[in-house]
Amino acid sequence: MKPTKKRSGRLLFILSIILFIFQMGYLFLHAAYNLEYIDNRLFYVVNILIVAGTAASIFLLFAIPKMWKIISSVTAIILILLQGGLILNHGQQTKQIVSFSPDMKNQFVLKEDRKTGEAVYYRTYYRIFARPKEVLPYETQGKFKLKWLENDIATLTYRASDNSIHQYIGTYGARDSGISYSYVGPTIQGQWEGNDARIDSRPEGISINYNGKSGQYSWDNVVQFGTIAIVLLRAGEAEWTIGLNENFQSHSNDPKPPSGEITLYRASMDRVEPVKLTFIE
Repeated sequence: MKPTKKRSGRLLFILSIILFIFQMGYLFLHAAYNLEYIDNRLFYVVNILIVAGTAASIFLLFAIPKMWKIISSVTAIILILLQGGLILNHGQQTKQIVSFSPDMKNQFVLKEDRKTGEAVYYRTYYRIFARPKEVLPYETQGKFKLKWLENDIATLTYRASDNSIHQYIGTYGARDSGISYSYVGPTIQGQWEGNDARIDSRPEGISINYNGKSGQYSWDNVVQFGTIAIVLLRAGEAEWTIGLNENFQSHSNDPKPPSGEITLYRASMDRVEPVKLTFIE
């Protein structure tokens, strides 16, 4: 047996053992802490790698009779096809959204049960793991639109089973050093203007003027996500998202007005572009 062939076999066997230990650790974490892969199909992909790696390492390391090679090959193929079938079956049962931020540092993860329409938002850990954080409040139709407004703000727009439109915001950062919890509405008090858009944040609420159309929103119709984004509602449906851009500074502890930009994003399943606004007065 050639030394290179033997080294390759040993390497594949070691990698297969490492993946097996990793998989056992995952099963423990899943049972103990409800930890999951960001995409559940990764579980079956790892199983395929273990089976393929183990089979290949055995063929490379040992001189196996032809009959046993055939039996081993058929067994490995059956196991791999079984895992492939489970991947397809899982895809039919669960719709999964895994989206990376433009800078690749944050991930938005959502998993929807296709049968019940229940969608769950997940918080990610160590890039490939996630834990359920919150169930979306409405049964969904299974159609989603995701837009990253900033590297740490992801806006999910979707329709509920009653055809109403809603938005859910994944936030992964803070502004003003993030030392304490802050409310977006008071933070952006004043007037902001951008391309055919104006936002007025006052003690009584927020008003939006966009392309000549205006709307008023009391604080009872403002839902905050984290400390950097809010959704404005009308009759229980989402109409706008306002997010604080990464260059935003509130200057809440000094007499200076807010600086930087905020982003206005309309709730629609159609293609719409976010609008950046700057502080006027």
